[in-house]
Amino acid sequence: MKKNTIALCPILNDDIFLSAAHDKAMRQLRSPHQNERPTGINVDLIVLHAISLPPGQFESNHIENLFMGCLDCAAHADFESLNGLEVSAHFVVDRAGEITQFVGCDQRAWHAGLSEWEGRSGCNDFAIGIEMVGDEERPFTPAQYRETARLCRVLMQRYPLLDAGRIVGHEDIAPGRKWDPGKQWQWDRFHRSLQRIRRLNLELL
Repeated sequence: MKKNTIALCPILNDDIFLSAAHDKAMRQLRSPHQNERPTGINVDLIVLHAISLPPGQFESNHIENLFMGCLDCAAHADFESLNGLEVSAHFVVDRAGEITQFVGCDQRAWHAGLSEWEGRSGCNDFAIGIEMVGDEERPFTPAQYRETARLCRVLMQRYPLLDAGRIVGHEDIAPGRKWDPGKQWQWDRFHRSLQRIRRLNLELL
C-alpha cells in the first residue's frame, strides 16, 4: 500500500520573516493574504478561532498551505469549497502548543470575514486572529490553553487597549455564521491560564 503524503508549499526566503531581534523565537512565515490596517486604527481585540483540515484531522500542513496560498484543493473532497479562498490568521497554535506566525501583528490578516463587535464592523481592521487546531468534537489540549494564554498576554503587553475582556471567539463576532472555537473551548480554563502565565518571552513580529 502506498503511504499517503501531504505536499508542502515551497517556502522561499521572501516568505520567511528574517530578523536578528526575533531569531528562532517562533516559526514565522509570511502569508500573501494580508494588507495594511486602516490609518489611525488601533489593535483592541483578539479573536480566537478553531480550524482543522480536513475536518477532524489535526495535522498542520494543510492549514499552513491554505494560509500560504498553495493548498491543493484537489487533494481532498472537503477542499473543493476552499478553491480560490484567500484567508490567513496572525497565528496558529497547534495541538502541541507550537505557535506559527503568518502575519505581522501590525498588519491586517484576513480571518474574521463578515463580522461586528461593539457596533464596529470589519473586525479584521482592529483585531488579532489566533487559530487553534481543533474542532467541536474533541477537547483542546493543555498545551493549547497554556500557549494561547501566553500569546495573548504578550499581545496585551504590546497593545495597551487589549485586556482579558477583549478576547472573544469567532462565534461572538459572527454569530450564526461561525461556531468557533466552539463548545470544546473552556473559557473559564483559558482565563485561569491567562492569570497564571508568568514567562512572557515570546518575540512577535
